[in-house]
Amino acid sequence: MSSFDDLGLCEPVLKAVQALGYETPTPIQAQAIPKVLAGHDVLGVAQTGTGKTAAFSLPMIHRLHLERYSGQFRPIRGLILTPTRELATQIEENIIDYTKNTKLFTVTLFGGVKQHRQVQRLRRGVDIVVATPGRLLDLMEQGFVNLKHLDYFVLDEADTMMDMGFIHDLRRVIKHIPQDRQSLFFSATMPPNILQFASTMLKDPERVEVAPESTAADTVEQHMLFVNQSDKRDLLVHLLKQEGVETALVFTRTKYGADKVVRYLKRNKIKSEAIHGNKTQPQRDRAMKAFRNGELNVLIATDIASRGIDVSGVSHVINFEIPNISETYVHRIGRTGRAGASGVAWSLVNEDDERKHMEDIQRLMDREVPVLEDHPWHNGMDDIPLHRGRGTRNNSNSGGDKRSNDGKRSFKKKPRNKRSFHKGGRPGGPGGQSSEGQKQGQGGARGKRPSRKKGGNNFGSRKFKPDNG
Repeated sequence: MSSFDDLGLCEPVLKAVQALGYETPTPIQAQAIPKVLAGHDVLGVAQTGTGKTAAFSLPMIHRLHLERYSGQFRPIRGLILTPTRELATQIEENIIDYTKNTKLFTVTLFGGVKQHRQVQRLRRGVDIVVATPGRLLDLMEQGFVNLKHLDYFVLDEADTMMDMGFIHDLRRVIKHIPQDRQSLFFSATMPPNILQFASTMLKDPERVEVAPESTAADTVEQHMLFVNQSDKRDLLVHLLKQEGVETALVFTRTKYGADKVVRYLKRNKIKSEAIHGNKTQPQRDRAMKAFRNGELNVLIATDIASRGIDVSGVSHVINFEIPNISETYVHRIGRTGRAGASGVAWSLVNEDDERKHMEDIQRLMDREVPVLEDHPWHNGMDDIPLHRGRGTRNNSNSGGDKRSNDGKRSFKKKPRNKRSFHKGGRPGGPGGQSSEGQKQGQGGARGKRPSRKKGGNNFGSRKFKPDNG
C-alpha cells in the first residue's frame, strides 16, 4: 500500500490522518488495517515505534463510525487494554486525533488518580474505553462500566501484561465481554506463553508480522560499555555530557535506584527527573510533559515506562542497569530510533550478573552488540560471545524452557579464578572469591548476603487491587 487512501478507510478517518501528516502507512498498518476492516481477528507482531496504535485504532474507528448507535443510548463498543497509565494516555491522545471528524467519544481509565472525572465521562456516554486492568475491574464492580455491547476488544502489549502479572485480571475482564466480538492482539514480542493465551481468545486469527520477533529496530545503534558497578554513575555523567546527547532516557531496575541516580545527576549539575510507580500521577504527568516539551532533557525511568513513553526525538537510551528479562531490553531501546529516525542505545554492563543478561539478550536478538571501550572506566573484561539459537526469557516466572539454563552459557562455564577482571576487596583476597563465596552464587560474588530464595511466581495469590493500573 502506497497511501492511506488505498486501505479502504472512510472519509472522516482519512481526513484526520491527512491532517496529522500521515502519508504512507507503515508495514504493520498496511497489512493489519485491511484484515481488521474485513472483520478478522488479528495477531500482530511488530517492533515498538512502527505504528501499532494506528493499525488497531483506525479500522476500529472506521467501523464504529459506520455502525453508530442512534438515540441517547451510547454503549461501550470498543475496549483497548494496556499495561501502563502512560501508554493508556498516549493511545487516548491518538484516538482523540483520529476521531475529530466523527461523533465518537473516548475515555481513559487508570489508577493512581481519583475516579470522579472518569466516572463523569462514563455517565455521559463513551464509545471507546482505553484502560489498565485494575481500574477497569474496579469500575466494573461498582457498576460504572458495562461491556455487554462490546464489539471490538484490543489487547496492546500482551507480553508486558503477562510480565506484570495481569493474567488473572485479563481473564476476569474476558468473562464480562461477549463471545461474538472482534479481538486484536498487538505486541512487539510474541513468546510461547502469549501465543498459548491468544489461542484461547482469538478465533482463526490472521497473523501479521513485519519484523522478526524480539528484534530491535535497525535504526538504533547499540553499544555495550563494560564498567564496574561502583563506577556506573560517574560513567553516566560522562555520557550525558557528550555532544550529540540531546534527550536521554535512562533505565534503572528499581524505583529506589532511579531516585538515587537523579540525586547524583543533580549534584553534577545535570537536571533530571524520575518516573516510576511510587510517583503520583500528577508528578509523572509533569515529568513527561517537561520531557516532551524539551524543558527536561534527561528522564530516569523504571520499566513501567519502557513501553509507556512515546516521545519523538529521543536521541539516546541508556540502560544504567541491564534488565534480567531479555524482551525488556528490546522495549527499552525501542524508545529511540522511532518512526524511521536514528537513535543510540548504550548499555552499562557490570562485572557480575549483567554479563549473563547481555548474553541472553544477544541470543534473543540473534545479533552481537559491539563493545565501546573509549571511556575512562572501561574495565577490560572479555567480550560477551554471541551464542546463536532460540532466545528465551531468563526470568524464572516466564514459563520458558528450563533447559536453557542448564549450564550451556559460556559465562557460567568459565572458571571464576580465570576471569580476566575481578573487583578488588572481595573475600578470599584481591584476586577472587573464597570458596564459600562461590557456593553462595553470584549474589555473594560482590560480598553481599545471599538473597532469599523466592518460591516461584505468586500470580495465583494476587489479591485484587483497585489501582493496579
